[in-house]
Amino acid sequence: MARITLRQLLDHAAEHDYGVPAFNINNMEQALSIMAAASEVDAPVIIQASRGARSYANDVMLKHMMDAVTEIYPQIPVCVHLDHGNEPATCMTAIQAGFTSVMMDGSLKADGKTPGDWDYNVGVTRTVTGMAHLGGISVEGELGVLGSLETGMGDKEDGHGAEGKLSHDQLLTNPDEAVKFVQETKVDALAIAMGTSHGAYKFTRKPDGDILAMNVIEEIHRKLPNTHLVMHGSSSVPQELQEIINANGGKMKPTWGVPVAEIQRGIKNGVRKINIDTDNRMAMTGQIRKVLKDNPEEFDPRKYLKPAMEAMTKLCKQRLQEFNTAGQASKIKKVLTTAEMAKRYAAGQLDPKVA
Repeated sequence: MARITLRQLLDHAAEHDYGVPAFNINNMEQALSIMAAASEVDAPVIIQASRGARSYANDVMLKHMMDAVTEIYPQIPVCVHLDHGNEPATCMTAIQAGFTSVMMDGSLKADGKTPGDWDYNVGVTRTVTGMAHLGGISVEGELGVLGSLETGMGDKEDGHGAEGKLSHDQLLTNPDEAVKFVQETKVDALAIAMGTSHGAYKFTRKPDGDILAMNVIEEIHRKLPNTHLVMHGSSSVPQELQEIINANGGKMKPTWGVPVAEIQRGIKNGVRKINIDTDNRMAMTGQIRKVLKDNPEEFDPRKYLKPAMEAMTKLCKQRLQEFNTAGQASKIKKVLTTAEMAKRYAAGQLDPKVA
């Protein structure tokens, strides 16, 4: 199969009641680990690159890695997504590099740290949907600012994240505003602010409704039953991965992530895309640390990268199974080209439907 657009993939996910993990990548090892997992369980997948990843790996390298994985695994539909685009130009260069989906994060201004107001967010997001849909490319938007309901702060990831104290209103997406935002911007997917944040240190305790507001997702889904919702910062930060890292020279502080059961609750309420990065980083880092601790004479990168890849593949497989993504790839009989998607946008077939 070819690269699939986010919109076609999430439409299929909604029809068949599953969520799709969106795994971040920076290098070949991560890309191959993700695809090995997807192939083993017959799952479609979203591979996403942040601005930091694009700077680290270079768009040319990322493009050829994406070409390679679709050639190596032709049976797996792969959506190539830009994570947290900070301005229309960033989204355009991603499209030029072959991404089939982009996120315009207008919740923050172009500096990636200053919260944007309503008019700014709607304006830049609408600019990107107008531009991208002409070419059949999908667009994810964000309403509300990603950050911790415990601390009121937005955690940075690859230089992206709100600076300074955020109000409770900023940290929670308003369901009525979500309806208006989707109508005005025509986004294909909407990222919701409800207490998740980037990185490993999301919660100081097992999250409950006070610090992980799943009720916000449920209310937005009631008002927007046909809009695909997105959970950012949704690594579960497993205790066993923390223990492997710390047993082999690491110093991770105790922390809680987003429980898989809460993500599954989200999937039942319209969440179709779930962003995961930290879990994969931890899986790889733990094995690299272990190999180098057990074999201090080792200097062949393959000797520690191979077990690191196997650990990441195991984690990805687990999430694909838990989100009911496993077994869905072969159900997608035809991947629509971006040209076909562009015709559907132009005909109004993909305009938002509001309850």
